[in-house]
Amino acid sequence: MRGLSVILPAYNEGEMIPMIAGELEKELTKEKIPYEIIFVSDGSCDDTWEKIEQEAKRSRRIRGLELSRNFGKDAAIFAGLAQAKMDAAAVMDCDLQHPIEALVRMYRIWESGSQIVEGVKKDRGREGAVHREGARWFYKILSRALHVEMENTSDFKLLDRKVVESVLRMPEQHLFFRAISSWVGYQTAQVEYEVGKRQRGESKWKMSSLISYGFRNIVAFTTVPLQFVTVGGVACLICSVILGIYSLIRYFQGQAVEGYTTLLMVLLVVGSGVMISLGIIGFYIGKIYEEVRRRPRYLISRMTASEKTQEEERF
Repeated sequence: MRGLSVILPAYNEGEMIPMIAGELEKELTKEKIPYEIIFVSDGSCDDTWEKIEQEAKRSRRIRGLELSRNFGKDAAIFAGLAQAKMDAAAVMDCDLQHPIEALVRMYRIWESGSQIVEGVKKDRGREGAVHREGARWFYKILSRALHVEMENTSDFKLLDRKVVESVLRMPEQHLFFRAISSWVGYQTAQVEYEVGKRQRGESKWKMSSLISYGFRNIVAFTTVPLQFVTVGGVACLICSVILGIYSLIRYFQGQAVEGYTTLLMVLLVVGSGVMISLGIIGFYIGKIYEEVRRRPRYLISRMTASEKTQEEERF
């Protein structure tokens, strides 16, 4: 169906639901773009679902899903994409930091033939220095691993129906949407945008959550950390050879090798390297185990009435 599906993953965003729905309806109607709005409540524990139901009752163009628990933003995105019915599907945040004007520009570029239109940040807004630097290094590692430039990218993307179907066919249980939408290829264009100010509430992302999210997605999408293990092992070997040569020279010179301190430090460094390496390998083994179990990416506990009727007609 010609038009735009807007997927909005939401976690404890009850305050923002009516605002973002109204702004989207106003702008897309003005631009004469056929649309549907799909909210996905990712196991929210506030009144997010109640607000989604209210909006769905108010407009037939608005639908909603609620996941049985908090599966994470990527799972919520894929749940929304699976329900999208229009020929183009866009993903954006509920906090209005992704400008609707940029969404309209992305849709027009899609109409001209591009199959993926990516929103690229002009800057990172009011993020703290630690957050900004952490994000820069995270995307630098991903860019080198994937051979795709990902700096200043976001989940703010518009995908053609063909791209959506390609992504949904991927069997992995842990897919990183921001990277996988670049990995699939297709004709891609970019739209720059300025990160808007959050209208209400506060960000649900804490630093610990961002670190966990970043490492989990790096492991799920690339084997670069395993290469770090190899590099660390080679570095330890080189240090051991140098220390061994030094010890032999001192031995043949008739001088005792001084210091158990040096030996102790070497043992501590090597031991730490081994433990860290085992931890990284263990993390990959855990991910393999999760993939082998083949559990679903998400479970839907409730749908709005209009969505439920359409599902019953389909089956």
